[in-house]
Amino acid sequence: MKILDIPQSGKRGLNVSQNSPFGQISRAAGRVANPRTPLQLAVRDTMGRVAAGWRALTETQRVAWMVAAKSAMSNTRLNQSGSLSGFLLFTKINCTLAQFGQEQVQAPPDQPQFPALAPQNLSVSNTAGVIALKLTCPTSPGENTIIRGAEPRSQGRETCSDYRLLGTCPAAVQGSADITSLYTARFGVPPVAKKVYIQVNQVVDGWESLPRTFWGIVPAAP
Repeated sequence: MKILDIPQSGKRGLNVSQNSPFGQISRAAGRVANPRTPLQLAVRDTMGRVAAGWRALTETQRVAWMVAAKSAMSNTRLNQSGSLSGFLLFTKINCTLAQFGQEQVQAPPDQPQFPALAPQNLSVSNTAGVIALKLTCPTSPGENTIIRGAEPRSQGRETCSDYRLLGTCPAAVQGSADITSLYTARFGVPPVAKKVYIQVNQVVDGWESLPRTFWGIVPAAP
Protein backbone atom coordinates (compact mmCIF):
# COMPACT_ATOMS: atom_id res chain seq x y z
CA MET A 1 0.00 0.00 0.00
CA LYS A 2 1.35 3.43 -0.93
CA ILE A 3 1.73 5.78 2.04
CA LEU A 4 2.54 9.41 2.77
CA ASP A 5 5.11 9.54 5.56
CA ILE A 6 8.68 10.49 6.32
CA PRO A 7 11.27 8.51 4.27
CA GLN A 8 11.78 5.13 5.90
CA SER A 9 13.10 1.70 5.03
CA GLY A 10 13.07 -1.60 6.85
CA LYS A 11 10.91 -3.59 9.24
CA ARG A 12 8.96 -2.00 12.07
CA GLY A 13 6.72 -4.32 14.06
CA LEU A 14 4.54 -6.28 11.65
CA ASN A 15 5.11 -3.95 8.70
CA VAL A 16 7.92 -3.35 6.22
CA SER A 17 8.52 0.05 4.62
CA GLN A 18 10.37 0.45 1.35
CA ASN A 19 10.68 2.71 -1.67
CA SER A 20 9.15 1.74 -4.99
CA PRO A 21 9.13 3.34 -8.46
CA PHE A 22 5.78 4.88 -7.49
CA GLY A 23 6.67 6.20 -4.05
CA GLN A 24 6.93 4.87 -0.52
CA ILE A 25 4.94 1.76 0.35
CA SER A 26 4.17 -0.25 3.47
CA ARG A 27 3.33 -3.95 3.46
CA ALA A 28 2.80 -6.71 5.97
CA ALA A 29 5.99 -8.54 6.91
CA GLY A 30 6.12 -12.11 5.66
CA ARG A 31 8.31 -15.11 6.32
CA VAL A 32 11.48 -15.15 4.24
CA ALA A 33 11.83 -18.26 2.08
CA ASN A 34 14.84 -20.43 2.83
CA PRO A 35 15.15 -22.90 -0.07
CA ARG A 36 18.75 -23.84 0.87
CA THR A 37 19.84 -24.08 -2.75
CA PRO A 38 23.46 -25.12 -3.48
CA LEU A 39 24.32 -21.54 -4.48
CA GLN A 40 22.74 -20.16 -1.30
CA LEU A 41 24.64 -22.63 0.87
CA ALA A 42 27.90 -21.85 -0.95
CA VAL A 43 27.51 -18.14 -0.22
CA ARG A 44 26.81 -18.84 3.45
CA ASP A 45 29.86 -21.08 3.65
CA THR A 46 32.02 -18.34 2.12
CA MET A 47 30.75 -15.74 4.56
CA GLY A 48 31.43 -18.08 7.48
CA ARG A 49 35.02 -18.70 6.34
CA VAL A 50 35.64 -14.98 5.77
CA ALA A 51 34.29 -14.10 9.23
CA ALA A 52 36.62 -16.70 10.73
CA GLY A 53 39.48 -15.08 8.82
CA TRP A 54 38.74 -11.73 10.49
CA ARG A 55 39.01 -13.29 13.92
CA ALA A 56 42.34 -14.86 12.94
CA LEU A 57 43.96 -11.49 12.09
CA THR A 58 46.31 -9.74 14.46
CA GLU A 59 45.11 -6.52 16.07
CA THR A 60 47.55 -4.55 13.91
CA GLN A 61 46.01 -6.07 10.78
CA ARG A 62 42.48 -5.30 11.98
CA VAL A 63 43.44 -1.67 12.66
CA ALA A 64 44.73 -1.40 9.08
CA TRP A 65 41.31 -2.49 7.80
CA MET A 66 39.58 -0.02 10.11
CA VAL A 67 41.69 2.83 8.76
CA ALA A 68 41.08 1.82 5.14
CA ALA A 69 37.34 1.50 5.79
CA LYS A 70 37.03 5.20 6.65
CA SER A 71 37.25 6.01 2.95
CA ALA A 72 34.97 3.16 1.82
CA MET A 73 31.32 4.23 1.71
CA SER A 74 28.23 2.07 1.99
CA ASN A 75 25.59 1.93 -0.74
CA THR A 76 23.17 4.83 -0.58
CA ARG A 77 19.92 4.18 1.29
CA LEU A 78 17.30 6.91 1.70
CA ASN A 79 19.86 9.28 0.14
CA GLN A 80 22.29 8.55 2.97
CA SER A 81 25.51 6.57 3.20
CA GLY A 82 28.38 6.23 5.65
CA SER A 83 31.82 4.71 5.97
CA LEU A 84 32.13 0.98 6.51
CA SER A 85 33.58 -0.70 9.58
CA GLY A 86 36.86 -2.59 9.26
CA PHE A 87 35.02 -5.91 9.51
CA LEU A 88 32.53 -4.98 6.78
CA LEU A 89 35.28 -3.89 4.40
CA PHE A 90 37.25 -7.09 5.11
CA THR A 91 34.10 -9.13 4.45
CA LYS A 92 33.19 -7.20 1.30
CA ILE A 93 36.65 -7.55 -0.26
CA ASN A 94 37.26 -11.18 0.66
CA CYS A 95 33.77 -12.45 -0.19
CA THR A 96 34.14 -10.84 -3.63
CA LEU A 97 37.57 -12.44 -4.11
CA ALA A 98 36.22 -15.83 -3.03
CA GLN A 99 33.28 -15.48 -5.40
CA PHE A 100 35.70 -15.34 -8.31
CA GLY A 101 38.04 -18.05 -7.06
CA GLN A 102 40.80 -15.72 -5.87
CA GLU A 103 42.82 -15.93 -2.67
CA GLN A 104 41.71 -14.00 0.41
CA VAL A 105 43.86 -11.09 1.57
CA GLN A 106 44.88 -10.09 5.08
CA ALA A 107 45.83 -6.50 4.22
CA PRO A 108 43.38 -4.03 2.62
CA PRO A 109 44.15 -3.52 -1.09
CA ASP A 110 44.33 0.05 -2.39
CA GLN A 111 41.22 1.33 -4.16
CA PRO A 112 41.94 0.97 -7.90
CA GLN A 113 41.39 3.35 -10.78
CA PHE A 114 38.93 1.43 -12.93
CA PRO A 115 39.43 1.58 -16.71
CA ALA A 116 36.58 2.58 -18.99
CA LEU A 117 33.84 -0.05 -19.14
CA ALA A 118 33.92 -1.87 -22.49
CA PRO A 119 30.22 -2.91 -22.88
CA GLN A 120 28.11 -0.04 -24.25
CA ASN A 121 24.80 -1.64 -25.16
CA LEU A 122 22.74 -4.85 -25.08
CA SER A 123 21.50 -6.40 -28.30
CA VAL A 124 18.73 -9.05 -28.24
CA SER A 125 18.03 -10.92 -31.47
CA ASN A 126 15.76 -13.74 -32.62
CA THR A 127 16.89 -15.63 -35.71
CA ALA A 128 14.45 -18.40 -36.67
CA GLY A 129 13.61 -18.90 -33.00
CA VAL A 130 17.21 -18.81 -31.75
CA ILE A 131 17.57 -16.08 -29.13
CA ALA A 132 20.94 -14.36 -28.80
CA LEU A 133 22.11 -11.82 -26.20
CA LYS A 134 25.17 -9.77 -27.06
CA LEU A 135 26.94 -6.82 -25.48
CA THR A 136 28.31 -4.21 -27.86
CA CYS A 137 32.01 -3.83 -26.96
CA PRO A 138 34.03 -1.37 -29.06
CA THR A 139 37.04 -2.28 -26.89
CA SER A 140 38.16 -5.46 -25.14
CA PRO A 141 36.26 -6.21 -21.89
CA GLY A 142 39.44 -7.69 -20.40
CA GLU A 143 39.33 -10.19 -17.55
CA ASN A 144 37.66 -8.06 -14.87
CA THR A 145 34.29 -7.25 -16.44
CA ILE A 146 31.48 -8.94 -14.53
CA ILE A 147 28.02 -9.79 -15.86
CA ARG A 148 24.89 -10.02 -13.70
CA GLY A 149 21.37 -10.65 -14.90
CA ALA A 150 17.76 -10.90 -13.78
CA GLU A 151 14.98 -13.31 -14.67
CA PRO A 152 12.98 -12.23 -17.75
CA ARG A 153 10.50 -9.52 -16.80
CA SER A 154 7.33 -8.05 -18.27
CA GLN A 155 8.31 -5.48 -20.87
CA GLY A 156 6.19 -3.00 -18.94
CA ARG A 157 8.68 -3.05 -16.05
CA GLU A 158 10.77 0.11 -15.91
CA THR A 159 13.22 -0.87 -13.15
CA CYS A 160 14.98 -3.96 -11.83
CA SER A 161 16.94 -4.48 -8.62
CA ASP A 162 17.20 -8.27 -8.29
CA TYR A 163 20.35 -9.40 -10.12
CA ARG A 164 22.30 -12.65 -9.97
CA LEU A 165 25.93 -13.22 -10.89
CA LEU A 166 26.30 -14.82 -14.32
CA GLY A 167 30.09 -14.74 -14.75
CA THR A 168 32.86 -12.77 -16.42
CA CYS A 169 32.33 -11.14 -19.79
CA PRO A 170 33.62 -13.28 -22.68
CA ALA A 171 36.02 -11.85 -25.23
CA ALA A 172 34.50 -9.62 -27.88
CA VAL A 173 34.35 -10.90 -31.45
CA GLN A 174 33.90 -8.26 -34.14
CA GLY A 175 32.78 -5.73 -31.53
CA SER A 176 30.30 -7.97 -29.65
CA ALA A 177 30.55 -10.22 -26.60
CA ASP A 178 28.06 -13.11 -26.73
CA ILE A 179 26.56 -13.64 -23.26
CA THR A 180 23.73 -15.94 -24.36
CA SER A 181 25.14 -19.05 -22.70
CA LEU A 182 25.87 -17.17 -19.46
CA TYR A 183 22.27 -15.99 -19.27
CA THR A 184 20.50 -19.19 -20.34
CA ALA A 185 22.59 -21.33 -17.98
CA ARG A 186 21.04 -19.41 -15.08
CA PHE A 187 17.58 -18.40 -16.30
CA GLY A 188 16.87 -20.44 -19.41
CA VAL A 189 15.96 -19.01 -22.81
CA PRO A 190 14.01 -15.74 -22.37
CA PRO A 191 10.54 -15.84 -23.99
CA VAL A 192 9.50 -13.57 -26.82
CA ALA A 193 8.18 -10.14 -25.68
CA LYS A 194 9.92 -10.39 -22.28
CA LYS A 195 12.42 -7.77 -21.10
CA VAL A 196 15.96 -8.86 -20.25
CA TYR A 197 17.97 -6.82 -17.73
CA ILE A 198 21.77 -7.06 -17.63
CA GLN A 199 24.09 -5.29 -15.19
CA VAL A 200 27.80 -4.86 -15.90
CA ASN A 201 30.68 -3.63 -13.75
CA GLN A 202 34.35 -4.30 -13.05
CA VAL A 203 36.11 -6.06 -10.18
CA VAL A 204 39.75 -5.29 -9.33
CA ASP A 205 41.42 -6.68 -6.17
CA GLY A 206 38.01 -7.26 -4.59
CA TRP A 207 36.81 -3.69 -5.24
CA GLU A 208 33.79 -3.28 -7.50
CA SER A 209 33.03 -0.32 -9.75
CA LEU A 210 29.57 1.20 -9.98
CA PRO A 211 27.37 -0.97 -12.24
CA ARG A 212 25.84 0.03 -15.54
CA THR A 213 22.46 -1.40 -16.51
CA PHE A 214 21.30 -2.45 -19.98
CA TRP A 215 18.01 -3.95 -21.10
CA GLY A 216 16.41 -5.30 -24.24
CA ILE A 217 13.08 -6.84 -25.27
CA VAL A 218 13.13 -10.25 -26.95
CA PRO A 219 11.70 -9.74 -30.46
CA ALA A 220 9.53 -12.14 -32.40
CA ALA A 221 11.25 -14.07 -35.16
CA PRO A 222 10.97 -12.22 -38.49
